[in-house]
Amino acid sequence: MKVIIFHGTDCKPEDYWYQWLGKQLEARGYTVEIPYYPDINHEAIDTFLPKVLSAHTFDSETVLIGHSAGAPLILSILEKVEATLPQAILVAGYARLRPEDDGQQDPVIQDSYEWERIKAHAQDFVYINSTDDPWGCNDVEGRFMYDQLGGTQVIRTEGHFGSTSYNQPYKEFPLLERLIN
Repeated sequence: MKVIIFHGTDCKPEDYWYQWLGKQLEARGYTVEIPYYPDINHEAIDTFLPKVLSAHTFDSETVLIGHSAGAPLILSILEKVEATLPQAILVAGYARLRPEDDGQQDPVIQDSYEWERIKAHAQDFVYINSTDDPWGCNDVEGRFMYDQLGGTQVIRTEGHFGSTSYNQPYKEFPLLERLIN
């Protein structure tokens, strides 16, 4: 089994819980990829997505985890791949314009999604959101995705699950590790 962890906007693979989780999963026998995409949420998804699709193999042995902007990226990936992946976990994820965006849609978000196609390409969806997410990647956004795709929604009061701006280092994420099949 392989896990690909997609970071959020202006993040790096060394940030927050990404490396910790990677080490935990490698100890369990997973192959782990934590790619660095500095253009995530800065480049339009139409031109950014093909780069991501060509850089990785997505198959029935691939689990996807996305933090913040990595979550809508996963939705776009699942809309395009042909394989059915075992699991997609969206941490502080969102799929719509958020109030914090001041009317400007994030470049990582598509104008619309083919929800049934996305749903057909992952056997299990998990959404982990907080009621107090400072960027609006909150439980309401998690519920929106849950309503489209089903799965499991976990609601916490733990901010953005990692943020430099809000001094939330979030170096470990045991709950997330336990949720991976």
